[in-house]
Amino acid sequence: MNPAVTNIAIMLIGMQVAKKLDLEDPTILFYVRAFYISCQVITFLVYFIVRFKINQKNDLTTIKYVEPANPMSGETEPRAVVTTVKEYDLQQVNSQVKGIFTGLAMMGFMHLYMKYTNPLIMQSVSGVKSALESNIVKIHLYGSPATGDLKRPFKTAPGFMEMLTGGAGVQTDKASVESAEVSGAGGIKQD
Repeated sequence: MNPAVTNIAIMLIGMQVAKKLDLEDPTILFYVRAFYISCQVITFLVYFIVRFKINQKNDLTTIKYVEPANPMSGETEPRAVVTTVKEYDLQQVNSQVKGIFTGLAMMGFMHLYMKYTNPLIMQSVSGVKSALESNIVKIHLYGSPATGDLKRPFKTAPGFMEMLTGGAGVQTDKASVESAEVSGAGGIKQD
């Protein structure tokens, strides 16, 4: 099923549940908070298990790809990246875990400071859902082969700047990698 459709379905169901609950009642609010925290802990545990499996496999196969230039950080040239499957996968898990903490911080601000309670319900299940649908989890938890859409480096949807500048995403073709290795700083080993 399409993730966008399920996101909309979760949002609609969450809104209906939020309408039915009396979020002014401290007991119900406690259970909503506990449900939200439980979902975040489950999401974190999924990534912890994936990290354990990545370290256990210890795949040291080399990956070469070209990251597009990031004009926001002053980069003008695309850069070649040489890394291993293990390091790439760990980097993906780390970015997902950072996303969990960013979401917790935003939700903490919205709920504790601004006193919004409806987002707790809507964001509870969506974190677990997105974790279970991520490419890294599909490979290491479900055992899907790393081919097609799951081939490393993962294809991402174009960001706002890429849409404006018409920039390409990560490139893996041999000509692009060799061109980036020759120009600029050459291949940069990711640690």
